[in-house]
Amino acid sequence: MSVLVLGSYAKALVMTADRIPLAGETLLGRDFRQTFGGKGSDMAVQVARLGCPVEFAGVIGDDVFGHEFVALMKEERIGISGLRVTDEKPTGAGLIIKDNAARNVIVVDMGANELFSPADVDHALEITQPADIALAQLEIPLDTALYGLKKAAAGGARTILNPAPAQNLVGKDLSMVDFLTPNETEARVVLGLAPDDPTPNEEIARRLMQTGCRAVVMTLGEDGVFGATAAGTFTIPAFRVDHVDSNGAGDSFNAALAVGLSEGKPLQEAARFAAAVAALCCTRWETVPSYHRRDEVEAFMKRAA
Repeated sequence: MSVLVLGSYAKALVMTADRIPLAGETLLGRDFRQTFGGKGSDMAVQVARLGCPVEFAGVIGDDVFGHEFVALMKEERIGISGLRVTDEKPTGAGLIIKDNAARNVIVVDMGANELFSPADVDHALEITQPADIALAQLEIPLDTALYGLKKAAAGGARTILNPAPAQNLVGKDLSMVDFLTPNETEARVVLGLAPDDPTPNEEIARRLMQTGCRAVVMTLGEDGVFGATAAGTFTIPAFRVDHVDSNGAGDSFNAALAVGLSEGKPLQEAARFAAAVAALCCTRWETVPSYHRRDEVEAFMKRAA
């Protein structure tokens, strides 16, 4: 079992305020901190903490933020032979404002992530062991993400595309995607709809599968998970926890889904496992510090059974 993350990294610069500021408004904040961000990086760390071998492929800048990322990968025992360091652009960075209700606003400059190319994918696949699951998201160029999943699939991997940040994928061939994993809002944006379009999730999933993907696993926040395959649909209720911070929960879910599938779990069982991991993520602040390890997840699932 192993996972290849075709991913992004961005240094997160975080501050807390009493509320989210309005346009043109200046607020006094507190608790400024720097932490690790980027959906690909988050996913790789969560995969590793669940006890699954993982390789990260991507591009970072040759700067302090990039060097810190390399140190994180080594600390978490994540393979980085497919990582390229460049001086063409700086390492990605994100500015995050959180409020007292655990809501947030985020602005990201993807920096060196924008240079992640199909050639980088080819290099990564040449020098890493074939993975059971290839996982990509859209903080890297779309063409690179789809190319990478197609190449990984040709090598025998099953593939997951988390279409986040969401973009319109109408007319795109997603036949290389085994599992498409949007949240409710992203699912609609992918179809060119308004984020709050009232179309039922079952119909949204049916339309998503017309892109060529073989299954849709849609996260619904406090309403759990909705899944759809050619054989039918399923729902998984959310695990109840004391909610502190939802930042990074979607990345946690995708990572855990990849781990479950790499271990041979059926989709519905893997999605339930992922829902538990994501719920635990919401019990701690930030992303990487909130990611739990396998023994913690298994103990939580036993208590919730």
